[in-house]
Amino acid sequence: MNFTPFSALTVLPEGLRGDVVGSFNEVVRNYREHRWEPAELNGGKLCEAIYTVILGYMDGRYAERSSKPNNILDACRALEHRSNFPRAIKIQIPRMLIALYEIRNNRGVGHAGGDVDPSRMDATAVLYMSKWLMAELVRFLHDLTTDQASSVVESLIEREVPLIWTEGNKRRVLKVGLSWKKKMLLLLLPENGAVGEAELLEWIEHPNPGRFRRDVLRPAHKQKLIEFNEGDLSVRLLPPGIAEAESLVNSL
Repeated sequence: MNFTPFSALTVLPEGLRGDVVGSFNEVVRNYREHRWEPAELNGGKLCEAIYTVILGYMDGRYAERSSKPNNILDACRALEHRSNFPRAIKIQIPRMLIALYEIRNNRGVGHAGGDVDPSRMDATAVLYMSKWLMAELVRFLHDLTTDQASSVVESLIEREVPLIWTEGNKRRVLKVGLSWKKKMLLLLLPENGAVGEAELLEWIEHPNPGRFRRDVLRPAHKQKLIEFNEGDLSVRLLPPGIAEAESLVNSL
């Protein structure tokens, strides 16, 4: 299958796709910034967007934009009675939507006087439920494996790095005094795919390709921060590298 992350969810109308991807990225962004309550509120928006997708899939026609059902609990339960659809679509995804929406409504989020204060624990549950839902959505819409779908979902996450200046294909780290390794992590963080070694060297303005490969790329590859493919000379961040890069952004 010739599938790339950039073609994910393009089977949906542009407005509906924007609602799904946009609300998902708000959850991720707010979690990253430790804004627990907004992260949970946008989990509710994601529920409504994904419900709209599932309903459109079953009806054979997608709405242009997401909408909120009068009672999402009853609406999700009603999907279980639709015949001739995979269990993931009519039962597993709707039940996860109910669980996610329950946190949004009844864990002190979005309502004054809730019995539980918004917390990192709740927001973490929202984050990983949201990732699971997105992976399932991508998987059944594009007939991918679970691993492929999870990889695509990670590629949909928007990572904004204010320390990076961008113009066309040019990138520059604006913070002076950083090590080559830190500059590399910052430059790779917003990129959804692999970056060629030559392009990365141009961005980072390192004077010696051989030394950069020896002192930065290979050690970072050994530490599992990056995947450095010496066959095609490409570089991409691995999850530990993403975590270290995001921590670096938050500390500067």
